[in-house]
Amino acid sequence: MTRKVLVIIVALALVVGVFAFLNVGDREDRLVTQREAEIILKVGGEEFDRVKFDNMMLLTQHTFEEVLQSSDSPDQTDVYKGVLMKDVLDEYRIPYEDKEQIMAQSADGFSTVFTIEEVLEDDNVYIVYEINGEPLAPKDEGGSGPYQLVVRQDEFAMRWIKFLMELDVN
Repeated sequence: MTRKVLVIIVALALVVGVFAFLNVGDREDRLVTQREAEIILKVGGEEFDRVKFDNMMLLTQHTFEEVLQSSDSPDQTDVYKGVLMKDVLDEYRIPYEDKEQIMAQSADGFSTVFTIEEVLEDDNVYIVYEINGEPLAPKDEGGSGPYQLVVRQDEFAMRWIKFLMELDVN
């Protein structure tokens, strides 16, 4: 019985070690995207390009008011500034015509999926960098940025993503 337990413990330690090793690169990407205010653009899981903040400022900017509805706190109205996700995809010539979805991932590991049709809708999926006239602070400074996804046509903010770091078109 003791030997069996020891084998299980060693096996679990190996599994944890392997996963930790495999995630070292992801952790570094997360740190870089937060520090440099970059968004990694992928197509089919392979890196295609990176969006830098200065380049995002060259796209059409949108300012809009949105009510954040949450089940655990009162509704909150804020003014956001950002760009449409579809404008980013077009600017970087991301091939999405034969694709079905876009997975968005945050630096804290949260991810959500959008259909291509949702992203192409006008006034729907935004990459924002400012709230109420102030830049979104990065996670290590207690903020929700440098980028956040806001989905205007969702009733609740379940698919809003703080700390946006990656878009993968599949």
